[in-house]
Amino acid sequence: MAVRLRDAIGRMPTYKAGKPAPPGPDGVSYKLSSNENPYPPLPGVLEAASEAAGRMNRYPDATNALITEAVAESLGVNQDQLSFGTGSVAVLYQLLQATCETGDEVVYAWRSFEAYPIGVIASGATPVPVDLGPGATHDLDAMLAAITPATRVVLLCTPNNPTGPVIPHNDLVAFIDQVPDDVLVVVDEAYVEFVSDERAARGLDALDGRDNVAVLRTFSKAYGLAGLRVGFCVADPVVAAGVRAVSLPFGLSIAAQAAAVASLEARESLTERVRALVVERDQLLSGLAALDLDVTDSQANFVWLPAKENTQLWADEFSRNGLMTRPYIAGDHNDGIRITVGEPEANALVLKVAATLR
Repeated sequence: MAVRLRDAIGRMPTYKAGKPAPPGPDGVSYKLSSNENPYPPLPGVLEAASEAAGRMNRYPDATNALITEAVAESLGVNQDQLSFGTGSVAVLYQLLQATCETGDEVVYAWRSFEAYPIGVIASGATPVPVDLGPGATHDLDAMLAAITPATRVVLLCTPNNPTGPVIPHNDLVAFIDQVPDDVLVVVDEAYVEFVSDERAARGLDALDGRDNVAVLRTFSKAYGLAGLRVGFCVADPVVAAGVRAVSLPFGLSIAAQAAAVASLEARESLTERVRALVVERDQLLSGLAALDLDVTDSQANFVWLPAKENTQLWADEFSRNGLMTRPYIAGDHNDGIRITVGEPEANALVLKVAATLR
């Protein structure tokens, strides 16, 4: 082949998206492999998106004016602190593009969100993964020790995907205050709406008064807009402007912008749905623990089974019963299984199948 691709392309791991489930013995299946919201769009969202889609012959607003205004008002931040993209993962890539180049390093916990090493390598930087600590939590001391003069960014996922625990807020603040001022700390809060632990990290509070902190949020999870791809970051105005500078023009579609604004207007319904999912999550956690299965303290919309050598075996058993989960296996290294909190019927089936796992 005559065309020369960047050497980095060959070093990139492949992102593994969740798969649909084959029918179980009774013909029913549940996809619990992608951390999707099992509920339909919030009230008024489908109508707003459909009306906007009628103008698809026109380009969307490249400045994202309406959604910027709505999010700024909702979070109590300034509009110039915001930058949007097609999901928080796209905004993460834009953050890395705006801050990193060849020779730089990016520190993150592992295992964590599998898009991290892909985005780091794509930016030209070098990934510096740091093993999780006990309970599948971030080992902040080890992450601090991994920072070198070449470090440009540190990624913190709280709640951590795929393991579920949060970083305590006091620990987050203490960590940030020990990071060099020229290193950007990215607090990835894709699952923040599901957090019920009052001690958990509060990214926006940590951002206040610090220009080397950026917070990632998404409409994909709690708001149920995974198919429309809307995410954003909140950061110092200079950082946010840098992210906007490398963003693709017209990235957010007309329908996506309208759906996000309408979702913010349906806060009461959102609160009810999140509360219901949290109840289901906690019941699933307690049910798995009652079966003497090792689980972590998840504060997201999923639970984590550190199945180790049983990872594929157990995932196959769930699949045979109509439940597609997400096994994490890299070569000979088996980590565990992430199970999205789904419909009550799906969660009940998870516990039924889990009772047979040994």
